[in-house]
Amino acid sequence: MTNNLVILSTWLLITPLSIALAIFTIETLLGLSAPKPFPIAGNVEKTVILMPAHNEALTIGNALEKLKPILSKDIGLLVVADNCSDRTSEIVESFGFEVIDRTDPNCRGKGYALAFGRDKLKQNPPDCVIIIDADCITDEQSIRDLSRYCVKATRPVQARYTLNSSLYSSPMVQISNFAFWVKNVLRQRGSQRLGGAALLTGTGMAFPWQLFESLPLATSNIVEDLGLAVYLTGSGTAPVYLEQAFVTSLPASEAATLDQRTRWEHGFIATAREFGIDSLWKGASSLNWKHFLLGLHLMVPPVALLFGMTLLTLIYAALAAISTGELIPLTVLLFAFCLAVLAIILAWICGGHRWLEASTLLKLPVYLLWKLPIYLKLVRGITPGWNRTER
Repeated sequence: MTNNLVILSTWLLITPLSIALAIFTIETLLGLSAPKPFPIAGNVEKTVILMPAHNEALTIGNALEKLKPILSKDIGLLVVADNCSDRTSEIVESFGFEVIDRTDPNCRGKGYALAFGRDKLKQNPPDCVIIIDADCITDEQSIRDLSRYCVKATRPVQARYTLNSSLYSSPMVQISNFAFWVKNVLRQRGSQRLGGAALLTGTGMAFPWQLFESLPLATSNIVEDLGLAVYLTGSGTAPVYLEQAFVTSLPASEAATLDQRTRWEHGFIATAREFGIDSLWKGASSLNWKHFLLGLHLMVPPVALLFGMTLLTLIYAALAAISTGELIPLTVLLFAFCLAVLAIILAWICGGHRWLEASTLLKLPVYLLWKLPIYLKLVRGITPGWNRTER
C-alpha cells in the first residue's frame, strides 16, 4: 500500500471518530452546570400517571406508597399489569388504585403496554399523561411541574432520570451508573443549551393528550423511548428537558446491568443506523436545527464503544505515522480523545463522584473489556429481546 493510500485510509478512520468525540465533549462540557429551577405557574390540569408493570411484585409496593400522597382529584393513576405471572395486580388493588391486566405473550414490550393503557384512557381522556416506570420514585412537585409545563408548552417533557447513587456497588456497576448520569443529565443539559431536542428516557415522560393519543406506541422496539424522540422531533414537536422534575430508580446488579446495557446499546445503534444520517440530512435541508442536532447526537456511539474504537484507531494511526511520517491524522484524533477524557474527568468532579469512587476511575479500561460481550453479540447479529431489568 502506498503512503498516499495509508494516509487516506487513516483520515477515513479518524474523521468520523473525531467528530463523534467532539460532539460528546461539547454536550458534556455544556452540561456541567445545572440550570436553576423556575416556578411554573398555573393550575394542574387533569393528569394521569400511566405505569406499565411486568412482574413488579417486589418493587411496585414501594413506588405506590410514594405516589399515594401525590394523587388527588387532578392527578390519577392507571397501572397496566402487562403479561404478569406474579402478584402485581393484587398489590395495586390492595392500595385501592386502578389496574388493568394485559395478556398477550406474542406482543411483549413496554410499547404494547402503553398502547393498551391509552385505549383505556380514551374512555375519559386526561389533559396530560405522565409515564412512570413501576420501579421508579418521584415526588409531588415533580409531577405537578411536569404536568403544568407539558400542558402549557403543548410538547412532550422529559424529567431528569438517574439511578440512585451507591458507592457500595461493584466497580463495573458504579461506572455504568456514572455513564448513565452523563447520558441522561449532562448531555441532556448540553443538548438543550445548544437548542436541541431532549431525548426521552422511558420514564418521567409527560405528554399532552392531543399528542399522546396518536403516538406510534404499539411496537416491540427495545428502545421505544428513543424511537419516540426521533419521531416527535421529526414531526415538529420535539421533547423538552425539565431538570427540576426528577425520577430515580435503584441500580441493577452487575449481571442485570450488563443485560440492560446490551439491550439499550444494541437498540441505540440500530436506531442510529436507521435515522442518524436521515436526521442530519432532513435537518440540514429544512433548516431544522433540532432535527440536525438529533442526527449529530445519533452519530455518537455509546461511550464505551466510542472510546474502544478510538483507542484501536489511535494504534493504527500511530503505525501509519511511523510508516508515512504524516503526523496530522494522529494528532487530530489524539487531541479529540484527550478533550473527551478531560470532559469525563470534569464530569466526575462536577457531580459524578456521587456515583463513582475516585479509585474506580482507574478501572475504566477494565470497563471497556467488561462490555466487550455486548459488541461481540452485535457483530454476530445476536439482538436481545425485551425483558424486565432485575434490581
